[in-house]
Amino acid sequence: MRRRIISLTVLAALVATVLFALPLGIAVLKYYHDDATADLERAADAAALAVSDALATGRPPIVPPPEDDDEAEGVVGVYTPDGRLLAGHGPATGGALERQAASATLDVVTGHEGDDRVLAVPVISGSRVTGVVRAALPESALTLRIALTWHGMAGLAIVAIGASWLMARRFTTRLVRPLEELATAAGRLGDGDFTVRGPRAGIAEIDRVGEALDTTAARIGSTLERERAFSAEASHQLRTPLTGLRLQLEAALETPEADPLAAIRAGIASADRLERTIEDLLALGRERRAPRAELDLDALLEEVREAGEALLSPHGRTLRIIRQEPPPARVAAAAVRQVLGVLLDNAATHGRGTVTLVARDAGDTLAIDVADEGPDLGETDPFATAAAGHGIGLRLARSLAEAEGGRLRLSRPDPPTFTLLLPATEV
Repeated sequence: MRRRIISLTVLAALVATVLFALPLGIAVLKYYHDDATADLERAADAAALAVSDALATGRPPIVPPPEDDDEAEGVVGVYTPDGRLLAGHGPATGGALERQAASATLDVVTGHEGDDRVLAVPVISGSRVTGVVRAALPESALTLRIALTWHGMAGLAIVAIGASWLMARRFTTRLVRPLEELATAAGRLGDGDFTVRGPRAGIAEIDRVGEALDTTAARIGSTLERERAFSAEASHQLRTPLTGLRLQLEAALETPEADPLAAIRAGIASADRLERTIEDLLALGRERRAPRAELDLDALLEEVREAGEALLSPHGRTLRIIRQEPPPARVAAAAVRQVLGVLLDNAATHGRGTVTLVARDAGDTLAIDVADEGPDLGETDPFATAAAGHGIGLRLARSLAEAEGGRLRLSRPDPPTFTLLLPATEV
């Protein structure tokens, strides 16, 4: 990319220089030719004025020297009308240009004689041509002046192109280096380094790309972190129906005289609950919350009762559900079902005695209390990861509750009581 930008910049400078230099070079050529003609004409006119009296009276003419010895005006010679050199410098016999000037058909005659650029003017006294003044400049001198000017222009063009090359290298480095750093940062992001941050180059467009890369890296890192945490929490959550199913099957094996159909039906019900749990977790994992609708609390409590009995009855424990005129709520049933599943699993694993679930009205709030007869939790934080294993499932339950606009808290440490608060539907 560096080479391409530099090449394009130098090419653009070269094209611009050529497009500018060509007409300028032609203009220089025309200027020097016109200037040479003007110099010759000025020298010839000055000599003609100086020798006109002498030629009119028949005296020998004297050609004045050039002003300030300026040889650029050329050499001057005075000729008779028949082409014989009288004074000054030039060929001994005049040529066609001098004869044409002697005919007095033109005031000024210009042309080339050998290697000279020649200008001839007639000297007139009255109506008679008394002589011809010839001014000549070597063509090589004019060519040298043009060549020196063109060489100077070429040198300036080389300097301009070289300056363009240097500036292109400098600005290309400034432009390409942050792009290379962005490419490196994007590669690190692709390798899984979500702490990478794009460079700042002081160029608005590149800085916007860097900011977009930073935002993307932070967003991907945050999403991946949440997904990893959710996966760990979900795997823990799946253990609840699996544990219930295992306990039911173990109980059936320990009592072979019992009706196997009942054990099969209970196992199928537990498998259905496990399937529903997986579907809920997949939905919650995709969106972090399922679509909200009017909560069918009766159906939900019936599902909780079946799951709780399957989980607690193998340990000789019972589940009691109490309704105290709970208000309606508009929340995702999947999220509430999983929160209550976590609380039941927590009570079954770490609690004792009867588990009591109370659905009640808490003033514009649906409150669901889950309590057991376990030991006093004291000042411990059950939502933190602990050796007893409370933390993972309870953290998941709390995050699901907050995603529904509710709260999950330990409302009483003794006996341990967790309360799920959900916003009630306005009537």
